[in-house]
Amino acid sequence: MNFPKDFLWGGAIACSQAEGAWNEDGKGLDTQDLRYFDAGWTREQRQKNRDINMTTQRFQAALAASDIEHYPFRWGIDFYHTYKEDLALLQELGLKIFRTSISWARIYPNGDDESPNEAGIQYYVDLFTECHKRGMKVFATILHYAAPVHLVTAYGGWKNRRMIDFYLRYCKTLYERLGNLVDFWLPFNEINCSRFNPWNGCCLIKDQEPHYDQAIFQCTHHQLLANALAVRMAHEMLPGSKVGGMIARFTSYPATCSPDDVMCGILDENYTNYFYTDVMARGRYPSYTKRMFASLGVQIETQPGDEEILAAGKVDFLSFSYYMSMISTNASGYAVTSGNLLSGKKNPYLETSDWGWQIDPKGLRISLNEMYDRYNLPLFIAENGIGAHDTLTPEGQVHDPYRIGYLKAHIQQMAEAIADGVELLGYTMWGILDIVSCGTIEMNKRYGVIYVDRDERGCGSNRRFRKDSFYWYQKCIATNGEDLT
Repeated sequence: MNFPKDFLWGGAIACSQAEGAWNEDGKGLDTQDLRYFDAGWTREQRQKNRDINMTTQRFQAALAASDIEHYPFRWGIDFYHTYKEDLALLQELGLKIFRTSISWARIYPNGDDESPNEAGIQYYVDLFTECHKRGMKVFATILHYAAPVHLVTAYGGWKNRRMIDFYLRYCKTLYERLGNLVDFWLPFNEINCSRFNPWNGCCLIKDQEPHYDQAIFQCTHHQLLANALAVRMAHEMLPGSKVGGMIARFTSYPATCSPDDVMCGILDENYTNYFYTDVMARGRYPSYTKRMFASLGVQIETQPGDEEILAAGKVDFLSFSYYMSMISTNASGYAVTSGNLLSGKKNPYLETSDWGWQIDPKGLRISLNEMYDRYNLPLFIAENGIGAHDTLTPEGQVHDPYRIGYLKAHIQQMAEAIADGVELLGYTMWGILDIVSCGTIEMNKRYGVIYVDRDERGCGSNRRFRKDSFYWYQKCIATNGEDLT
């Protein structure tokens, strides 16, 4: 294998999916706390009701709800109270780096508070200190979807430019109080999510927006400005800091060698991936933006100095989540299958996961090569993994050869990309412990190498169990990717 000696083998979770403790120690209500789930839903109902598009009715019902059973992000896996035990397991696993997010609503419960919540700050001081004590670097995501709800009710979320100021106050507090404990910063998780899941990505309520696409891209503009300003602020306050940009990578192949399909593939890559990374890495909107906005009937509002802000806030590295690929064509007759954030046309050459996501390890190598060739910036795989149905045996074991096979194949392609010349900093497998699934809001869609005994109603012992994949990944890390047997 070709992994450098300092390669950062790691694992990732998100605060909203893991911490629980949704109303403890001064934490405010956040947007993920409002996502409703019914354990009795069928697979079809789960797909239909996963709140990609939030409605006023759902929003108001969630605000009034006091129960937690139907709001899984309110309970998670209780990581807020179990983090020391969990980090001990991750130390045993051999992790070099741990990626998690910081809850904005723990630091500023309403988002526009004049002063931060000290209990929230202390929690992350304790958490990150414990990571370093156990030999793990910290990869901190500043905003992983969960924004204080008050910023939605009072300001309309990211469509309001004032969000930038509130976000930067939050960033400044993190840099001041946690800067010496964080090794890599990520201002936004999957910043292109604003287009494909507007509630998660930018706090939009669909039936309140007369021009949905206009609102989405206005939000995106504000987030790209916030990303650039957060990068610049970190460089000023924390000299030598490493601040990146992240997208959900949607790798696309032309369905055929028809020029129409090839062109469709280029446009799909530009509009879903490169539009966002072009701005963050090159510091300007790409040339195809004008045509893309015209096709959507979008005309964003800008202010003097916006171009300068983007140019001055270019990222130090790029990261992405990679789970699947899809094919590009405007032709009819192709089956559609599920994927991360959006569905895509089915590739007949690929197998799918239990949730219909197309498994494409070589697509990871392709993505790494394409992104490195385009930007010549260090890359970081911030998320990669497989959600599956796992069974806990009476002996407390989980036999998951499907996960081992998935990880092995993707890690092999990472090694190939490094041999191709790609500068790859690290790999944080998603999600290293079982957590509530972001997409479908269910607990039974498990990603971890550590099983968490909690069901879709939040019941169970909450005990942790090492899966077979735990021992496999442990060996992979110990040998720096040499032993994948």
